[in-house]
Amino acid sequence: MKNLIWIFIIATVCLLSCGRKQADYNSVIDNAESVISVNPDSALSMLDAIEPAELTVDSIKAKYYYVMALAHDKKGNLMLSDSLINYSTEFYRDKDLKRSIMSATLLAAYKYRIGEREMALRMLDSLSSLKNVPDSLLIGPLRGRVSLGVYDGPNESFIKRLMTIDKDVNWHSQYKYWLYFDFLFSGKNDSALVILDEFIDVAAREENPELKFRYEYEKIGVLEELGRYSESMALTDKLMDEPQGSIRKHYFHLWKSLAMLNMGNKAEAIKELAKADSFALASPKDEREYFNSFAYILSTSLDYHNTGKLSLIRMAQINNSLKDYLLRSQSLQHEAEQSVLEVENRRLMLKARNDRQTAMLIIVVLAALLISGALLWYAVNRKRKALELLERNETLQKLVDESNATETNATQNETLRRTMLQQLGIIKMVAETPTEQNRDMLRKISSIDSDTNGSLVNWESVYEIIDNLYSGFYSKINERHGDALTDKEQQIIALMVAGFSTKEISVITAQTTATIYVRKSSIRKKLGIPEKEDIVAFLRHEVQD
Repeated sequence: MKNLIWIFIIATVCLLSCGRKQADYNSVIDNAESVISVNPDSALSMLDAIEPAELTVDSIKAKYYYVMALAHDKKGNLMLSDSLINYSTEFYRDKDLKRSIMSATLLAAYKYRIGEREMALRMLDSLSSLKNVPDSLLIGPLRGRVSLGVYDGPNESFIKRLMTIDKDVNWHSQYKYWLYFDFLFSGKNDSALVILDEFIDVAAREENPELKFRYEYEKIGVLEELGRYSESMALTDKLMDEPQGSIRKHYFHLWKSLAMLNMGNKAEAIKELAKADSFALASPKDEREYFNSFAYILSTSLDYHNTGKLSLIRMAQINNSLKDYLLRSQSLQHEAEQSVLEVENRRLMLKARNDRQTAMLIIVVLAALLISGALLWYAVNRKRKALELLERNETLQKLVDESNATETNATQNETLRRTMLQQLGIIKMVAETPTEQNRDMLRKISSIDSDTNGSLVNWESVYEIIDNLYSGFYSKINERHGDALTDKEQQIIALMVAGFSTKEISVITAQTTATIYVRKSSIRKKLGIPEKEDIVAFLRHEVQD
C-alpha cells in the first residue's frame, strides 16, 4: 500500500514539474513580448534561453515563434528561421484576431525577404482589405504593404489611409516620406519636390544638419528628373563642400555627369564620370559595386554617344554579379530552411517522447489509483463485515440470554418475546457460524426447543403465538393484506408486534439491517401507512375496527 502511494506521489510530481516547465517558458515569452517595442535586443536575449524543441504546448510554441519574428521585425531583419511564423499564423486563425493579423503580416514580410515578393504583397493587400475589423488592427498590414512595396507602387491610397486611421503622430513623418517616394516613382515629381522642401524646412528649423543634408541630397535627383539641371548642379556643388559631402563625392560627380549628358555637354559628362570613378575606388567593395550599377549605365550611354555602338558587357558584368549574389542567397536560404526543419524534427521527436512519458505516468497513476481504491474498498468492506459479525454475535448473545431468563414478573410483551425466542431456530443460526463464541452460546441454549422442521424459524408456531396473544392479529392481517404482502414482510410484521428491534429482526431473519429498512418502507407503501406513524400501532388500530 505504501509503495503505491509513493508511486502516485512521484508520478504527480513529475506531471506537475513538466507543466511547471512549460509555464516558466510561457512567462519568459510574455516578458520578452512586453519589452519588444522599447528593446527588441533584450527580448531576443530572453528568447535565446529557450530551446524551441522543448516547447510541447501548442499555444506556447505559437507565441514563441510569434514573439521571435516580431522582435526580428522590430530590428528590421527578419531571419530565415522566422519561416515558422507560419505555425503561429495557423494557430491564431479564428482564435486571436489581433495576433492572427499580425502573424500573417510577419509571414508576408518573411516571404518578401526570401524573394516571394508578389505573394507577400498579395497577402498584405488581402489583410489590408479585411472587413469588419477595427482600424487599429489594420495599421500593421498597411505599414507592411507600403514599406515592402515602396518600389512597386502606387501606394498613395494605402499611405493616405494610414494617415487617416493612425493616431500615432510620431509615424506621420514616416508616412509623408513614403508618400514622397511614391510620388517620385510614380512620375509625380512636382509633388515629390514639395514634400522634400517641407522636410528641408523642418530640419532647418530643428537645427538638424544631418537630416537637412540627407533631404537636400535627395533633392538633387528630383531636380534632375524635373529637368532643372542648373539648380541640380548648384545644389551638388553646395553639398559637396559640406562636411557630410566628403564621403559621397563619387555620387555628386555622378549626378553632375548625368546633368551634363542631359544638357548635351558630353565632354564634361565624361570628365565628371571619370572623377566619380576615381573617388569610388576609395569606397568599400559593396559600396563600389552599388555605385557601379549606376555608373555603368551612364558610361554605356556615353560610349553609345561617342561610338554609335551599344555594348552590354558592363551590364552583363553587373547582372552576373547580382546573379551570383542571388544564388548565394538561395543557398543560404536552403541551408537555413534545412536547419529549421531539423529543429522542428527534434521538437517533434522530443514532444513524442514527452507524450509517451506522460501517457506512461498517467497509466501508472490510474493503475495506482485503481489498485489503491480496490484495496481501500476491500479493507472497508472487510471491516464492515467484521463489525456486522460482532453486532450479530452480540445480538445473538442478547437473544439467548433473554430466552433463558426466568423472571416471574415479566410483562406480557416480554413473555411473548421469550416464548417466541424459544420457538425460533436460534440454535441452527448459531451453528451455521461455528466460532468459539457461538459454540459457547450453543451450550448455553441447549435446552431451547429448536424444532423448526429444517427451517431457520418455525413461522407457523410464531404466527400461532401472535394470534393467541393478540386476538387473531396475524390471521386478520393475512386475511386483509395477504395478497399484497410477501412472506418476508409478514414475518417482519410478526416480529415487530412481538417487540423485536430492527437489528434483532435482521439477525432472526438472516437479512441485513438495510434490507429490513427497505422492507419496512415497502410495507408502508403497500398498506398506505403514513411515514411518521408507527406500523404496529397502525395495524393494531386497523384490525380492531
